[in-house]
Amino acid sequence: MLRYLPLLAGLGALFTAGVALNIPREPGGRNVFLDINNQRDVLGQVSINGILAVGMTLVILSGGIDLSVGSVMSLCTVVCAMLLMQQPGAGYRYLSRAHALMLPAVALFGVLVGYGLVWRLRRLPVAVAAASGVGLAIGGAWLALGRPGAPGPAAASSTLGVLLVVPLVGGMMGLLSGAIIARTRLQPFIVTLAMMVSAVGLAKYTAGHGGQIHAIYTGDAERPGAPASFERLGGTILSVGQETLRGGKVRDLKLLPIPGIFLLGAWTVAAVLLNKYPLGRYVYAIGGNEEAARLAGVPVPGVKVFVYAASGLLAGLAAVLYCAQYTQGKADAGQGKELDAIAAVVIGGTSLMGGRGSILGTLVGVMIFGYLTNILQLRSVSSEIQDILKGVIIVGAAVVQSGDLMSLVRSWFVRPGPA
Repeated sequence: MLRYLPLLAGLGALFTAGVALNIPREPGGRNVFLDINNQRDVLGQVSINGILAVGMTLVILSGGIDLSVGSVMSLCTVVCAMLLMQQPGAGYRYLSRAHALMLPAVALFGVLVGYGLVWRLRRLPVAVAAASGVGLAIGGAWLALGRPGAPGPAAASSTLGVLLVVPLVGGMMGLLSGAIIARTRLQPFIVTLAMMVSAVGLAKYTAGHGGQIHAIYTGDAERPGAPASFERLGGTILSVGQETLRGGKVRDLKLLPIPGIFLLGAWTVAAVLLNKYPLGRYVYAIGGNEEAARLAGVPVPGVKVFVYAASGLLAGLAAVLYCAQYTQGKADAGQGKELDAIAAVVIGGTSLMGGRGSILGTLVGVMIFGYLTNILQLRSVSSEIQDILKGVIIVGAAVVQSGDLMSLVRSWFVRPGPA
């Protein structure tokens, strides 16, 4: 825990500054920053970036970089909206372009599960493993296509269906990037940059009309639409009392946003994986010294494919939560999100060279970014100044973690003696 003290101290100092800058002027006033609604909003706002940052941490720990997560997220928001709203694309009579992306992703997942069963259970017949994979693929496709009673040429997906299959679309894109990186000598920067550009184009093509926005609304007896449960996916739970609004209206005071629960779940799974399983040790080993890891018997190509597939999978999950929060799918929904995710990882102390860092540090970095944005917004600071301050903080965090801070200070204030 001593390693995290400076990071936690920075988060504490930022929180204290937020409290001090929002002390009410009138007696008996309420501190806007400490208000439970504001704290809940901060957690809800950082959830999407936090989920992307978890996947980015895995990639950077392995010595790579993933510039495509924002674009993959954009693609997945379009797929999610179209699956929910039954909107067939041009050229498809029964299935939309979103279904044309979803079905191969589900089939690929089934094949990988079947292969994993054969590898894990040596005595399991190949036919049984293949049948299991095919069954999972069919089941996933049924969940995505088969909401009972949904009218239209393409059956609309259920909330559970999009939660399961949309992340698989992101995982398929990430797996493709990882396979290219693992099997060629191309740099991750180049491969994921190409994937970023391709995913944006694919998102616009899937959306149709040059990237139209697909609105999501709850269906009723008169018009088809998304299930009511999907809207609740972007809501809050855990009531801690009631509050009175203007006009005397009373509503429940909810504490925890549901996207925040997904963030904590993703963080927990990644932390356990990195600290309790050999695969996590392999990720650190490859980032520390890839050649030494290969000579030690670490399956380097497989681990690389895994981390990029996991990053894409989490980008797909973030896309579903984005659609639930903002009720729309956009071809540019994730524009710039990859930079926010990288910034949170760097602030959290993970080395861009790989092999050093943690999921806990990333989570603290996400919260630092979230609180900084919230404080600046409460103080009505312009977005331009916010971006400048964020850039300064990112550079400062990189300098501190590189260990060159004291050398930099000495070079500024200490003049060298005569030769």
